[in-house]
Amino acid sequence: MTRLCCLGLLLATLATSPANAGDWIHWRGPEQNGVSKEEGLPDSFDLATVGKNNLLWKQPFGGRSAPLVMGGQVFVINGADMAKPTEVERIQCLDANTGKLVWEVPFQVYLTDITSTRLGWTSLTADPAAGTLFAQTTAGELVCLNAKDGKIVWKRQLTEEFGRVTGYGGRIASPIFDSGVLIVGMVNGSWGDQARGANRFLAVDGKTGAVAWWSSPSEELQLAFKGTYYSNPVIAVIGGQRLFISGGADGAVHALKVRTGERVWSYVFGAKVVNPSPVVSADGKVYVAHGDENIEGAPIGRVVCLDAAVIKDKQPALVWDTFRRKYKQNNGNFLSKRFGLSSPALADGMLFMPDDGGEMHVFDAKGGELLWRWKFGTVSRGAPLVAGGKLYIFDVNAKLSVLEKITAVAPLPADITEHRFKTKGGGGFVETNATPIAVNGKLYFQTRDDIYCVGDPKAKPAEAKYAAPATETPFNAKAVPAAIMLSPADNLSSPGQVVGVTVKFVDANGRELPVPEGVKIEWSLPLPPKTPAGAQPPALPGEVKGDGIQGTISIGKVPPSSAGVVEAKFGALSAKARIRAAAALPFKPDFAKIPLGAAPGGWVNTQGKFVMVNLAGKPVLSKVNNNGAPPIAKANAYITPPDAKDYTIQADMVGDDIAGTFPDMGLLSQRYVLVLDGKADPVTNKRQLRIVSWESRDRVNVAVDFDWKAKVWYTLKFTVEVDANGKSATLKGKVWEQGKPEPEKWTLEFKDLNPNREGAGGLYGYIPNAGPVAATIHYDNVGIALNPKGPVDPRGGPGSEK
Repeated sequence: MTRLCCLGLLLATLATSPANAGDWIHWRGPEQNGVSKEEGLPDSFDLATVGKNNLLWKQPFGGRSAPLVMGGQVFVINGADMAKPTEVERIQCLDANTGKLVWEVPFQVYLTDITSTRLGWTSLTADPAAGTLFAQTTAGELVCLNAKDGKIVWKRQLTEEFGRVTGYGGRIASPIFDSGVLIVGMVNGSWGDQARGANRFLAVDGKTGAVAWWSSPSEELQLAFKGTYYSNPVIAVIGGQRLFISGGADGAVHALKVRTGERVWSYVFGAKVVNPSPVVSADGKVYVAHGDENIEGAPIGRVVCLDAAVIKDKQPALVWDTFRRKYKQNNGNFLSKRFGLSSPALADGMLFMPDDGGEMHVFDAKGGELLWRWKFGTVSRGAPLVAGGKLYIFDVNAKLSVLEKITAVAPLPADITEHRFKTKGGGGFVETNATPIAVNGKLYFQTRDDIYCVGDPKAKPAEAKYAAPATETPFNAKAVPAAIMLSPADNLSSPGQVVGVTVKFVDANGRELPVPEGVKIEWSLPLPPKTPAGAQPPALPGEVKGDGIQGTISIGKVPPSSAGVVEAKFGALSAKARIRAAAALPFKPDFAKIPLGAAPGGWVNTQGKFVMVNLAGKPVLSKVNNNGAPPIAKANAYITPPDAKDYTIQADMVGDDIAGTFPDMGLLSQRYVLVLDGKADPVTNKRQLRIVSWESRDRVNVAVDFDWKAKVWYTLKFTVEVDANGKSATLKGKVWEQGKPEPEKWTLEFKDLNPNREGAGGLYGYIPNAGPVAATIHYDNVGIALNPKGPVDPRGGPGSEK
């Protein structure tokens, strides 16, 4: 008990301490509001020659986000080797004073339609105390790295584990670390209570990656997601509560308790997604914007100020709203602007809000009066930085504008300095999407091609002074528990294995309390929620036993894959943890044992997108074809865990066209797709068998003509063989008519010199004309087996169901 009391007090202290001096670990700065309090920045600079005119260094490492500075090092995330077979996304570490590259770690890009130019759009976050760095990659890797050497501490695969939807055009929310947990928002749909696609927030333990909590405010409010989004979160203490605050994919801004995910309040003010990040004032005012339709109708876009210290029915009080007032500076009309793709800064009682068209709107933060406007460019994606009495802002079209002095009136041309960027040849266009930062007397920023460090080489800047954050309600180790939590809150195992979970007692702010004396926990394996189609899945097969606060779940061996929940109760308090028992290999599901209208248990991203049907008296798995929403019309059903490798997958499938529109159907193996393409090749006018990995890029995109027919069953077989040193992989695919002899030769082979070394096996389906009348895809006889040295039949042999 003494240890827990001390731990709780320590966590409360660490959570409220200001950022370390000289660190910039949130993309909007130590106060998370777009303000740097550095005083030693140079009055002017030139970007032509390193070593002159305050340009300290420059490196050819471009990017789209804000750098992170910690412990004398600069960290960035970006793309590399564009249009080459070796193209990757990477995290880099540079010396903050010299720009020397210290280390870099590449990450594969796969199973996404995001293009090369949109890589590295998420911002990094860090835990200075542990010396670790966190990122979410374009492909859905949530990773923790050692900041000193770049070694991976742990990683999670959000897409293959949890059904994360790949972001449209790079719209992926950045993670944030606080109070021991790493929190990230996403649109996902996996299984059980997360079968339906929704905007959810996931928290994992910063040291281990174990799931701490899930939160689904969209579902609690019965809001549908309207698309993918990239609102980056902030942390603020308001009314004694430590909150995670973020815009969402549902037209709302949400505030959750950092340590538990409990929804404290939400404010719905848009009919589509909220991309801008919020900022929070010292007195608890939250400023946030969007650039799409309003829930009341036209006009487009708005900015709101919310008083998060005044909450009624889980909704903050509205202070001011640009949609509900008229402005003299706007000819007495409502201010209708797309505030949709940039984020604001909050400084000196003013809110600096760029619109999408490159115009800065400066509001009085208290009353919402529009003070002045400034047309700094034509396209805005990054956010403004306020530092040393100046304002820095990028126009996407190769320009950094510096407002040399901020006042209460609009700037004159003489008040503005512009820096333009050209390609090395001098005539090309260099996108500038990023956000500058200022720390340790230096200004850091990226263009598409380069990263720059600007500073006065003779200056010795004093330590910048930032306000300490508001303090939480004091921790009381004797408080009555407000809730219990199960840890881990989401578990991946396999049939026949044992899963252990632990009950934690927490106070109203989620801080861990001592275990009550004589505690007795009631354990159970209840029925999971019904599927979107209304089918009732069975409870997780197995047995749960308890020993004090420890629960042990022995998962049954039959069925060979399943999913469910374990529940713990203590008096009126209860908590659940999700458990997925993914199939061990070899694996062959028996579709006759799966109820019609349901999806196979333990498969990710399958419920609501694939469903069991009766086809000519036989149960088969069918691709849902009545919903044209992209995440449903095109979907991957993940069967194995994401770390699977060295296996062969095989299945029978049949597609039927409607009015000449064929579906795409195929197999997944180690983040490659073997697909029967429904579109005819424009040259040969024939359909093809194709292997792809990254849909929007040709890094892996090989094909042979295979003019497959509608209503004909085909057998597809796919394997990935990674060489012993992991530097290349041979991809092999076969296809033949069901029932005919398997051909000896592979139909299609390709050697990838930059291979995916692991990844979930599964099924792929895309019906482009999904709706009332659409094409169909059916699957049968699915099998996956580990690769022996000789030939393999993935649908037979020991361990398979027959």
